[in-house]
Amino acid sequence: MKALRTLNAVLLEGARAHARWEIENARIITGSKKRLFILAILAIPAVLLSVAFATDSLPDMVGGKHAYMPAFYDGTTFAVSIVIGLCAGLITGCIGAGGGFIITPALMSAGIKGILAVGTDLFHIFAKAIMGTAVHKKLGNVSVALAIWFLVGSGVGVTGGGLINRALYEFNPILSDAFISVVYVVLLGFLGFYSLFDFLKLRKSGEDVGAHHGASKHGTEAASGKKGLPATLQASKIPPYITFDEDLVPGGKRIPALYVAICGAIVGFMAAIMGVGGGFLTFPIFVYVLGVSSFTTVGTDILQIIFTAGYASITQYAIYGFIFYTLAMGMLIGSLLGIQLGALTTKVVKGIYIRGFYATAILAGFVNRLFALPGTLTDMEYIHLSPGTVSILKMVGNWSFFLVVAIFGFFVISKFFGNLKTLRQGA
Repeated sequence: MKALRTLNAVLLEGARAHARWEIENARIITGSKKRLFILAILAIPAVLLSVAFATDSLPDMVGGKHAYMPAFYDGTTFAVSIVIGLCAGLITGCIGAGGGFIITPALMSAGIKGILAVGTDLFHIFAKAIMGTAVHKKLGNVSVALAIWFLVGSGVGVTGGGLINRALYEFNPILSDAFISVVYVVLLGFLGFYSLFDFLKLRKSGEDVGAHHGASKHGTEAASGKKGLPATLQASKIPPYITFDEDLVPGGKRIPALYVAICGAIVGFMAAIMGVGGGFLTFPIFVYVLGVSSFTTVGTDILQIIFTAGYASITQYAIYGFIFYTLAMGMLIGSLLGIQLGALTTKVVKGIYIRGFYATAILAGFVNRLFALPGTLTDMEYIHLSPGTVSILKMVGNWSFFLVVAIFGFFVISKFFGNLKTLRQGA
């Protein structure tokens, strides 16, 4: 039980680290007129395509409605994608973790095939990373050797994950949806129930802990590389070696490149399967497994997100037609706004409430994918349920998910505008 709690805490810390990158990225993009202009230019084709699909007027010269048939949708989907991005951004900005976890379940609940939701989410992360990347001197140090070997492994993992997702879809699209749903059920259930128990424990003790807290003592010890798994790996005699953290430790730390590549393969595989960019895994793997300092991890993680998300979205999904460009741009626009609103709202909302909303939102995503599984398993004839039962389960899963997210969104936005005067004074 203790090991599970530690693992969950590590994953949550990784999600918070990824959220800090998202928040910083959003500030960089929205704080630059040049980047906002580029975003507007990129959004124009998305708007035109959504109008073309809605009016049945996509030119025949580009394939009409039949081009990339898996990506066909009606014009309202673009607006839905903005709302989904806004809600994910609000959760990321306000809670400091977990916003990206709801995107794929939300898209699937809106009728998007799982493989398209994964590919589109990866492309949206890649676009955000390219537009908002800050110089490493501001966000941390970059270890080129670590990044290169990590990306070697990441490329292998991404290729494997992409092959699995596409093979499942080509064999049976319903099986593909079921597989992605199961992955999210396991992850969101694991994170959600732990977060709920953590929230109830804090509420009972009367302690008000904010959503954005730093690394644990365990993390600090692991990051030092002086004990535990990092020390064991760094003591291994498997050439070639990578030296890192030279600015923090005399002579730096040293670790076999093989371990870094293996960790990269794990992150790349999960990124390609889930569509969350792998950022929530990179931080805990670097710090708790490899023993890299947080300072070096942050800067190196930025590089891996760009290349991992870019390689995955383009080579594993885009060239096969498994990306909604309009959806990706809608989510990007919505998330940039949501992150800003959410981050500002944390200044006027007690941390304990934010923790409670986080647990609820993650569990809502868990229930959504869990209640969708009986329908997919029935379609595959693994189980036998009546159409009425399947419809009720799906409706309960969808309504519980979107209702919770909508209540959270309304709460954050109302708190923002209700305390606008206070926030202006603070600024």
